[in-house]
Amino acid sequence: MTIRAWLCFNAILLFAAIVCVREADCAEPPPGAGEPYALASRKLVFTTWRFIRPGSFRWVNRAGQNVSVAGSEDAWGATLEKKDHPLGIRLVAQPAVKMGQVIRLDKSWEAHGVSLETVIQDGDIFRAWGVCADAGAKKYFCYFESKDGLHWERPEFDFVEYGGMRKNNLIDFAPGSVFKDPSAPPGERYKWVSLETISPEELEQFKRERPGDWDSKAIRNDVGHIYAICGAVSPDGLRWKRLPGPLVVEHSDTQIVAFYDEARKQYVIFTRNYAIGARAPGAKENPTWWGGDAPGIGRRSIGRTESKDFRRFPLSRVVLEPGPERLPDDVFYTNCKTTIPGACDFPLLFPAIWHTSSDTTSIDLAVSDDGVNWHFLPGSPVMGTAPYGEWDGGCVFTRPNLIELAGGDLALFYTGYNFPHKYPRGQLRFGSGAAVWPKGRLVAVEAVGRGEFATAAILPPGRKIQLNALTSRAGHILVEIAGETGAPIPGREFARATAIVGDQPAAPLKWGENQDIGIDPNKPVILRFRMDQAKLFAIEFTD
Repeated sequence: MTIRAWLCFNAILLFAAIVCVREADCAEPPPGAGEPYALASRKLVFTTWRFIRPGSFRWVNRAGQNVSVAGSEDAWGATLEKKDHPLGIRLVAQPAVKMGQVIRLDKSWEAHGVSLETVIQDGDIFRAWGVCADAGAKKYFCYFESKDGLHWERPEFDFVEYGGMRKNNLIDFAPGSVFKDPSAPPGERYKWVSLETISPEELEQFKRERPGDWDSKAIRNDVGHIYAICGAVSPDGLRWKRLPGPLVVEHSDTQIVAFYDEARKQYVIFTRNYAIGARAPGAKENPTWWGGDAPGIGRRSIGRTESKDFRRFPLSRVVLEPGPERLPDDVFYTNCKTTIPGACDFPLLFPAIWHTSSDTTSIDLAVSDDGVNWHFLPGSPVMGTAPYGEWDGGCVFTRPNLIELAGGDLALFYTGYNFPHKYPRGQLRFGSGAAVWPKGRLVAVEAVGRGEFATAAILPPGRKIQLNALTSRAGHILVEIAGETGAPIPGREFARATAIVGDQPAAPLKWGENQDIGIDPNKPVILRFRMDQAKLFAIEFTD
């Protein structure tokens, strides 16, 4: 029996759950619900409240018995006991720092602009697929590579002739969103999705074969198009084969993001959807649901669909729409679904919010525990449009994926336009910029004054812990380790903890001379924090 199998076997006996931690991929979720939680990597980022205990309390009588709800003691006959209540903390999204354009527009097929639409880390290099537009605004599918994620090169192929030459970085295929599929055979390792138009005959055939997988909103009478989400496969991300027939017939213009969810063993697509109601029964059908002289009222929203078969998907359903906390003219234009690098159990959205009254955009951060239910974090927007007149002073749209740079910085690429979104586009130009979160500080558990909280029980994927944290000159962070019963581990109490002070991207936790957590790694731990004027960005387990 291997060590990994032995660990999993003991975890089953101890906790009645399969809990195998994998270094880079999402593991199968354990059966049932509740503690202890497993991490898909060694990193824990508090993007939601899931890993922070809500606290508990009970009323006890003089004999120490729990008399909550059922007891009959009078007002002076019982005492309130609280345990692990979070106090004085909040989750806050951190603002990005713009690093400027990352690609110099010095090729003739880039005269109108370049947009990096998809960026992935593939082995030792970063790969990017994008859109290039020449002086005539004709668009091409283009490809870039980088060793550091910031300096990009154009590999030369002979796929497409441009200006009488075939040496360029253009791909002989339509632009779209790309992802690498770890579950696929070599010939289909890379996959592509995009919105395309289909003919009325193709629509009728699709309706006969898959009557439940089409939406009438795909028919745009105002522009004379029928839209569908289509797919393609490739062995290398360069040579593409289009799949026969649409994946699903629905309207999803602008950004579509797809990936393979290893935990669910499903393909997932995030779409443009619409928060729109059903037409009144018996009402005369409008000539179009959108555009023209009678524009529709549907607010642009974010949809999600999943399938075990990449060749067919059900209609997407809205998972995030403009809520009452927003202005009535706000709509969600792109979704930018991604994850924290190396920790795919922390899904993120960086939607571009289009403020239609002013024709401006901003970028917010939405978080989720399951990829289905989403919430916006306080602190948003994390990025806005530059002052008018700059290359990205018209509008901005972020592009997946979030990547980690040397030194731990996190970077997300965005497309910036010189004019607002609905401005006449004859003089429109666009480019790709990088938004960076230095030292990987994307979201913080913040205590403006004094704060405290305890984590959920976690199966530790390492015997040591380091914090990415920042405190004021007068602030600090103390950490205590407890077992699954909540009792502190001997020698790992607050009283023995070394305070974390200052700007600490990777501060090791210590209790006297000890850095070891003091408990068998197969057993769950609870971390308790006492904070004062501090921000906690991430916890990382090490050996």
